[in-house]
Amino acid sequence: MSIESVKKHFKEEGLPLEVIEFDCSTATVELAAAALGVEPARIAKTMAFRLKDRDILLLTKGDVKVDNRKFKDYFKEKARFISPEEVEEATGHPVGGVCPFGLTKPLDIYLDESLKVFDYVFPAGGGANTAVKISVDYLAKVTKVTWVDVCK
Repeated sequence: MSIESVKKHFKEEGLPLEVIEFDCSTATVELAAAALGVEPARIAKTMAFRLKDRDILLLTKGDVKVDNRKFKDYFKEKARFISPEEVEEATGHPVGGVCPFGLTKPLDIYLDESLKVFDYVFPAGGGANTAVKISVDYLAKVTKVTWVDVCK
C-alpha cells in the first residue's frame, strides 16, 4: 500500500513527519486545500514527468502551471507527463497521491522556486486522501532536490 510505503520511509529515515489521512478525497489541489483549510497555493503539487532517459518528480505551488518554454530550456526536452495509467508503476503511488516519499525506485526530484514563498506546504502522502505538513526547507533537505524555475 502506497500510504504504508510513505510511513515506512519516514520511520526508516527517522523523519519526524506523519501522514495525515482524511475521510474525503485530497486527490486534487482544490480538494486537498479544502480538506486542510488552506489556500490552494500551499498544496505542493507533485507531477511526474517522463524524460527521454528517466522519470522525474516536480513539486510546485498548487496554483501555478508549468511553463513549457522554461521546462524545455532547463531539461532540454519537451514536458511530457507520465500517463495516468503508468504513474503508479513509475512512482509507487496512485494518481492523486503522488509524493516524493516512499517511492518504489529512486527518482530525481525537483522543487520549483514558486514554493519558496511559503514556510511550510502540504504534498500528498501516498494516497488520494492524504497529506503531509512539511517546511519547505526540510522538504528540500530530506528529498535531496534540485531547485528549478520552470513555472509561470
